[in-house]
Formats: sequence, structure tokens, C-alpha cells
Amino acid sequence: MEYLGWCMVMGAVWMLGESKFRQILVPNASALGSLCFVMILLCPIPILFFADSLQKGLHHRFYVCLGSIAMINFAVCTILTAAGIADYIETMPVSHGILAITVATIFVHLFQYIRTEKNKTDRLLLIGLLAAILCIAVETTSVYFVTLMSGLFVGAGMLILLFVNIVRAIKNVQDIELKRQQSEIRKNQEQNEKMSLQMIQTLSTTIEAKDAYTRGHSYRVAQYAALIAEELGWTPEEILNLKRATHLHDIGKIGIPDPFLNKPAQLTDDEYNLIKKHTVIGAEILKDITLIPHAAEIARSHHERYDGKGYPDGLAGTEIPIHARIVAVADCYDAMNSRRIYRNALPPEVVYEEFRKNRGTQFDPEITDIFLKLLKEKRLPQWDPSQEEPDTYNLPDMQLTVSKFISDIMATIKSQEDAKSYDFLTGLPMRNLGERLTAEFMQTHDGCLVFLDMDNLKKINDIYGHKAGDRALKCLGKLLQKRADQGISCRLGGDEFLMFLPDTDPNSLSLQMDDLFQKFHTITTDDPELRFATLSAGLCLCSTDDSFEDCYSKADKALYYVKQNGKNQFFFYQQIDRSTLAASGSGKDLELVAESLQKSGIYVGALDLNYRDFARQYEYMCQLVTRSQCRCYLAMITIETLVDTVPDIESIEQALEYMEQAIRQNIRRVDICTRYSSLQYLIILFEPDETHIPDIIERIFTQYYHQCDSHDFQPSYEYLEISPQEL
Repeated sequence: MEYLGWCMVMGAVWMLGESKFRQILVPNASALGSLCFVMILLCPIPILFFADSLQKGLHHRFYVCLGSIAMINFAVCTILTAAGIADYIETMPVSHGILAITVATIFVHLFQYIRTEKNKTDRLLLIGLLAAILCIAVETTSVYFVTLMSGLFVGAGMLILLFVNIVRAIKNVQDIELKRQQSEIRKNQEQNEKMSLQMIQTLSTTIEAKDAYTRGHSYRVAQYAALIAEELGWTPEEILNLKRATHLHDIGKIGIPDPFLNKPAQLTDDEYNLIKKHTVIGAEILKDITLIPHAAEIARSHHERYDGKGYPDGLAGTEIPIHARIVAVADCYDAMNSRRIYRNALPPEVVYEEFRKNRGTQFDPEITDIFLKLLKEKRLPQWDPSQEEPDTYNLPDMQLTVSKFISDIMATIKSQEDAKSYDFLTGLPMRNLGERLTAEFMQTHDGCLVFLDMDNLKKINDIYGHKAGDRALKCLGKLLQKRADQGISCRLGGDEFLMFLPDTDPNSLSLQMDDLFQKFHTITTDDPELRFATLSAGLCLCSTDDSFEDCYSKADKALYYVKQNGKNQFFFYQQIDRSTLAASGSGKDLELVAESLQKSGIYVGALDLNYRDFARQYEYMCQLVTRSQCRCYLAMITIETLVDTVPDIESIEQALEYMEQAIRQNIRRVDICTRYSSLQYLIILFEPDETHIPDIIERIFTQYYHQCDSHDFQPSYEYLEISPQEL
């Protein structure tokens, strides 16, 4: 724009020096006339600079040379005029020649530039400049012929340049604003993409934060996959997209219950089929995510096998997307190279051999060869398995902060969930939590896994009620809790318990188990209702290299051996040999079973039978009466309230409890009893002397009156003989 200003000033001076307008303003203006010749001498310089500016310095050196020649000509002409040797008009042909060369050169260059330039405003400006140059050329020629038109052409040229520059300035302002808006949109888009990526990665981090064993898994798999892709010759953009997509390959696990994901023992077929659904769930979640290419196909197909035996679609060979084939190798490596709840990390040589054996079956051969090469050359990044914190992965500060924040939240939630996973009766962890804690403890300590069973709990429940059974479980729970400082104890369910005692030898274990059995025996001996309760235990010595599932199975086998051989003892799995098993597989087993059944069948009235089971027993008695001609009786005891009394619920329950105790202690072991209604009991009396039935009932009532102080209830009874006709 400054060069255009020069041209406009020169045109204005020219118009003042040669036009009629000058003659009106300044009648004697020889100085202004001389100034017009000076402008003609200097005219090539601003034109050259302006043209050079438009063409962005394309012919800068040539224009500098022409401008230098014009300056030298101006200096020579000025000296000659000042010395009186020659006037400006006498040296004007040389100046016209220089101007002609300048105009011709610029015209050619601008014509070439216009043909290649795509900016329409630049084309318009170049055309305006050419028009101005032509006007100047006409003006410099007309001074010799028509003085009346002096300054007209230069003025017209300047007006043309002024107009096109105004148009160009407006267009430049529009372009600048458009670029600013586009830059702002692009910046917002990049920021939104960055936030979206962070949110997606945060979701992935949240899923992994639920389990300490998979924390950082997606990040590590992404790094391994990127190294493989780099060896395959992928572009940096493709590698970056692969890493981003790999971060989400296990996002479908958000739909899988935690107990199945963290189960230390072997999964059942149903549980395994449920876990396999995480690939389909992940693909469904990511199907509309266009920000990260290939994310959905990686989530769906990273468990496909090269031989077609994978899941969920059974794809084979190159049917499996290349991104998923890469992630499959990286994912399996991290799984084998990391500690899991059911085992420690596998040794490097074992990992290498697994990939070598599964080349072409589970894994793509080409990708496997590349990965084995990376393993051989030790080019894979290594992380300290004992320090699985986010800062070990050199994450950006923001992502690191988010990861730590999520980890803290998930740890708090997990601790609250663990607090709910305790058995209120025994105070011990329940199965899911207990097995997980035991498996974790076994990975860092050698020791012994104990599978413990309380014998005859059902018998106690049947005879004395579930309150007595609960009391027995509480007693055992307290004994096991005292050993919690040494190891882990949990209740598996019912009468089964699991205990892990670390850093101990067989002799010490035997002493600890003897002490546990003795203390429990002391408790049950002092409580008549718990006298049938005993303990049986199977023990398995294990090291940190053993898996929880294998030790659990061995301890269970040792417990089964104890059950076969009389209960009320403990036995080490390592003591079981083939000869012992062979000896136990004889007629001796039947004798032990018979003895066990005999002991477990000692009942003082089956008061805990429900009405359906009682009806079955009654049907059996009817058949027995028909076939054996024996005599059995069905008796009903009813507790009636006295007239004009309305006892409360507590009093009724207390009276029923006293009546139940009286029935238990006064009927024989062969008799059967059940609670029929809220105030009635049914009793089947097997072959009694009918004359003794009133005496039996009288003894029951006598004991009831002795225990019950309330006089609001009046017990009564009736009985009838079970006859064959009732079958």
C-alpha cells in the first residue's frame, strides 16, 4: 500500500505541474514543472517495488537492478540540470527508455503471474496495475504532443489503482476474518476431539481401575501394538490411530459382573460364555465412534484366532482385521507377562515358547515373527510389576491426574464393596472376597491352603433348630478370626470354610490344626445342642508358583478323603498316594458310610420337618401299616387360649417354644413331629402301646407347665390310629 501511495503522490504532483488547473492556481510554476520531470525519472522505482510486492519477491533481484539504474539516471540528470549543461527535457528520452523497459518487463511478468495465480483479488489488482502502467506510458508520451491532457492519464491510472486496492483491502479483511473463524473452529474442534479422547480413555481407565491386576493393561497393549505397526511400516498417523483404538479394546468389560472378571478359580462354561460377550458389548458401545478409526472392529475381533477357533465370529486368517490381529498378539503378551489373581507373571522363556508354538494357529504368522524379533532384541518396554501406578507410564500431566483421581475413587468404592462382602454371622469374608484375598496372598507367600468343613451341621439344625446351627457357625468363625492376623479365613457358604496359613511347615501346621480342633471340641462339649458338631479339613501345601485353582482342588480332594475315612480329622493332600486311594476304594467305604449315616440319623423328634416332608413320612407310615400290620397313631396337640384373654405375640411364641422342647424330650427317636399351624403340632407315634399314649402326652404337658409360667394357654390333644383304609 505504501508503494501505491507513492504513485498517487507522483500523479498528483504531475497533474499540478502540467495541467490547466496548475496554471489557474500557480501562474508561474517552473519549479513544479521541473518536479514533474523528476517524477518521470523516479516513476520506475515505486512501480518496480509495487510489482515486486504483488509477486511476493519472485523477480526481486532483477527489479532491484532496474531500480538502481533509474536512481543513477535520476542522479545524472539532476547534476546536468543543476550545472546548466542539459535540461530535464533534453535527457527525457533516456528516462523514457528506462520506463519503457520497466513497463515491458513488469507487463510480461505480471501476465505470467496472473495465469498461475488463483486469488481473484490479486488478479484484479494486477490488472489494475497494468492499466496504471499503460496510463503512465501514455502520459509520458503525450507530454511531447498534447499539453492540454497532461496529468489526465496518470490521474486515471491512480484512480484505477485506488479502486482495485480498496476492493482488495475489503477482500483481505474478509479473508482474514474467515481464516480467524476457521482457525477458531479448528481450535475448538481439536479441543473437543482432545476432550473426547480423554473422556474415552478415562472410561477405559475407570474399567481397569476396578481391578489392580489389569490397571495399565490397555496402555501397555497400545505401546506393544504401536511397536508392531512401526515394524510393519505404518505411517505415524496410522500408528497413533491404532494406539488410541487399542486403549478401548476391553471397554466391553464394563458390562461383565466383577465377580466373574476377578474370579481366582476356573470359570464355569456359563461364566466363560458370559465373559466372551465383552467383545460384542465393546463393539456395540464403539460402533458410532467415528473419532477413532477401527476402534469397534478391534474391540470385537481381538480374541479371534488365526485358525478360526476364536470368538465371537470365528473369523480366520485375513478375515480378521489387521488392527485386531496386531492387538491380539499385544494383548496376549501383556496377559502372560503380567501378574493375575490366579497366577504370577510367566517367565520370559515360557512366553517366547507360547508365541512360537501358536504361530499360525492363534496368531498371525507375520505379526508373530515381528513380535518374536522384538522379544529377541529386547525392544519391548518393561514395567515394574510391583509398581502398577499410572505415573510409571509417563502419561501427560492431565491424564496422569485423571488416572490417579479415578484410581482413588475406585479404590474407595472397592473398599466399601468389600466391607459389604462379610458374613454377618461369622464376621468372615464371604466367598468372592475371600477367594480373591486368598489368591492374592498366595502370590506373595508360601504356605498351606486349608479346606475346612463343619460336620453334622444339618443334623444340629434338624434337631435343635437353626439358632443352634448359627451358634455353632459363630463359634467356629471366632476361632478362625483369631487366626486372621496370620493369614486369610473366609466362609465359602453353608458349613464350608477356607483358610490360608502363610510361611509355615507341616509340623507347625499340624500343631495349629490340633489346637483349632481341640478348642472347637471344648466349645461343643460344653454346649449340649452342639455336641454333634466336629471338624474335617483337607490341607494342601503350596508355593508362590502354584495357582489358586490347583491348590483349591487338591485341598478339596484331601477333605473328601477325610470325609470318606470317618470325619473329625485333617489330612494333607501330599500324604495321599495311590496305595492309600486304592485301600480306601474297598468295602471299608461302605462301612464308613453306614456309620456316618447312623450317626447323622440320631434324631430326638424331627421337629424341623416342614409339612410337605411330614406328609411324605405319613404316607410311608401308611404303607408300613398295610404291609407289616404294625400299629401307628397320629396325634395332634393344640394350644388354646383361655376365654376373655388376648395374649401378645411374644407370649404365644414363648409358649410354643416351651411346648416344642417338651415334645422333643418326651417322644422317642422313631417318632416324627412337625408344627402344623400357628398353635398346633402333629406327631406320628410308631407302634406305641395305645394305653401309654395318654401317659406320653401327660409327660409332655407336665414339662410344659413346669417351664411355662403363663396361665393364658390351655394345651389339649387328640389322636387316632393310622388305618390301611387311609392309604
